Amino acid sequence: MTDPASLLDDLRARLDRVAAATGTEAAAVLTDPDTMEPYRQDWAQAPNPGRPLAVVRARSTQDVQEVLRWATAHAVPVVPRGAGSGLSGGATAVEGGIVLSTEQMRDLVVDPATRTATVGPGLLNAELKRAVAEHGLWYPPDPSSFEMCSIGGNVATNAGGLCCVKYGVTTDYVLGLTVVLADGTAVRLGGARLKDTAGLSLTKLFVGSEGTLGVVTEIIVRLIPAQPPRSTVVGVFPDVVACSEAVLSVTRRIRPAMLEFMDTASIRAVEADLRMGLDTSAGAMLLAQSDATGPERAAETELMAEAFRANGATEVFATEDPDEGEMFTAARRAAFTSLGKLGTLLLEDVGVPLPALPELVAGIERIAAERDVAIALVAHAGDGNTHPIIVLEDDDPDRAARAQLAFGEVMDLAIGLGGTITGEHGVGRLKAPWLPAQLGDDVMELSRRIKSALDPQGILNPGAVL
Repeated sequence: MTDPASLLDDLRARLDRVAAATGTEAAAVLTDPDTMEPYRQDWAQAPNPGRPLAVVRARSTQDVQEVLRWATAHAVPVVPRGAGSGLSGGATAVEGGIVLSTEQMRDLVVDPATRTATVGPGLLNAELKRAVAEHGLWYPPDPSSFEMCSIGGNVATNAGGLCCVKYGVTTDYVLGLTVVLADGTAVRLGGARLKDTAGLSLTKLFVGSEGTLGVVTEIIVRLIPAQPPRSTVVGVFPDVVACSEAVLSVTRRIRPAMLEFMDTASIRAVEADLRMGLDTSAGAMLLAQSDATGPERAAETELMAEAFRANGATEVFATEDPDEGEMFTAARRAAFTSLGKLGTLLLEDVGVPLPALPELVAGIERIAAERDVAIALVAHAGDGNTHPIIVLEDDDPDRAARAQLAFGEVMDLAIGLGGTITGEHGVGRLKAPWLPAQLGDDVMELSRRIKSALDPQGILNPGAVL
């Protein structure tokens, strides 16, 4: 067996040659255990992360190519990593492998004429939004973690967000990719074209593949004109079922710009953390927005308010003030971090067809009661994507065991209702055991065949997804 130090010397030499050829600074190869420690896990804190041989901070597509050529030659596993904000354990280090970080690949070119931007995978979602706003343009996908998550990570998981009920998710805005395959081959897919049906839809294949098929090193995204002014409607409900019935009443009639859900546990956690004046006696809260133009905005706002009242809302508040609307949006975005201050979190991301939403939220409450574990619930309710969050406030092993059972039962419930184990966070490592139950044997086998064709040695993110 080749000595690890010799292997790493070879890798450094290869990356030095790339730097000399391109006239750039060489990619950093980190081996100090303390320096590597933050790279071993993403935000999900999946159990039993491996100790990587090294962390490589790539600076270019050529760096990524050289790392993967080296990894293929020596059969070394590679775990691609963006900002580390993932919520399913997709960026969990493998023992003796390489963590390949794209955090320093942050190029950005905005083209207002084609309404596109060419983006490095390390650029943060918020940075892209700010840059294109200077041109009167907008990049809609907006995960709650938009200030800290990277575009590369968003592509890897096909991330969604709060406004996706109307504007769609990451894949709807990806026009082209540069992807480095396991053997180091770099392929360019798609381009700055709004319509393109030439060949197989390979660009879409890599969006949501979680680093298991290739490493994305450049993204061409579609931009749209800046979002119009919004009106906000907030409804307070006695329970989560009434709240979810109100969601159905709204979505039968219109497509809101936002339709977000918080239960009492998440409301109380945010209020205790941020002191925003939220109603902590509420059983649930629904946050809706309209960005329709002209008189349609007032009509949609009134329709949503009336739907809230008709489904038992005890209080309805509407405003055209953007600052007031943003306050409620900020409260919804803060749910994960505020709940995280209460204890260890097990994060779910299950979705169902909209008519099944009331049955899903009622079933989650039942599971929480039966297992005697706290499950807070927030949701991108307008598209049926919910985030049940199991909160462990102590180190009780029995409670932790019950929580793991509840975690699986929530996914089983979603699958049984014709839903999915993930709407936007990805499968990663935490949900991989439940994927066959959703997809079935034939689809799993097809997925493995595609994986084997692109990564025959299985070195790309082993243990994730498949």
